[in-house]
Amino acid sequence: MTGVRVVSLKVDGPQTIPADGGYHIVRFPYIGESYDPWEMHTPTQPDGSTVTNWKTDDQSGLIWPSVAGWGTLTSLIYWESGDYDELRDRYVRDPLGVYDSTATEHRPPSPGIQCWHKSHEMFVRPDVPVALLVAQDASTARKVTLAEFKLAIHPVEEP
Repeated sequence: MTGVRVVSLKVDGPQTIPADGGYHIVRFPYIGESYDPWEMHTPTQPDGSTVTNWKTDDQSGLIWPSVAGWGTLTSLIYWESGDYDELRDRYVRDPLGVYDSTATEHRPPSPGIQCWHKSHEMFVRPDVPVALLVAQDASTARKVTLAEFKLAIHPVEEP
C-alpha cells in the first residue's frame, strides 16, 4: 500500500445558501489554493460526468477517494453574520445518490461572523464520493464566505 493520500480544497468567495432549511453542498473550484496530486477533485468525474461550471454544479463539491482506507475529513466554514437560530453542517457519503450522512452538527450562532471547524474519521472507498453540506435558518439567504474541505486517506487492504 502507498502512504497517506491528501486532497485539500478551499473557496474564499461567497456562496449563497438559501433559507429553506435544507442541506446544500459546498462547492469548490478546480483551480486556486488547493492540493490534489491524486486527482480526487477534478472536473471530469469518475461517474462519467463533467463539471463545466463549479459555481453552479453540486458535483464540484465532491471528493472521490483515490483508494479505500481510513479517511480523516476536516473542514472550516465561515458564515456571514445574520439572524440565525441555528447553523448546521454534515459530511455525506454519496450526497447525490444514496445520501448517507455522518458527523451532523447543529450549532447556535455566536455574535458576529460564524467560524466553525470540524473533523471526523470514517472508512472511504473510490466509488463513493464525499461532500460537505451546510444549512441555515436565517430569515433570508446567507453566505458562506470561506470554506475548506480536506480528506487524508490512510490506505488499508479491503477485506
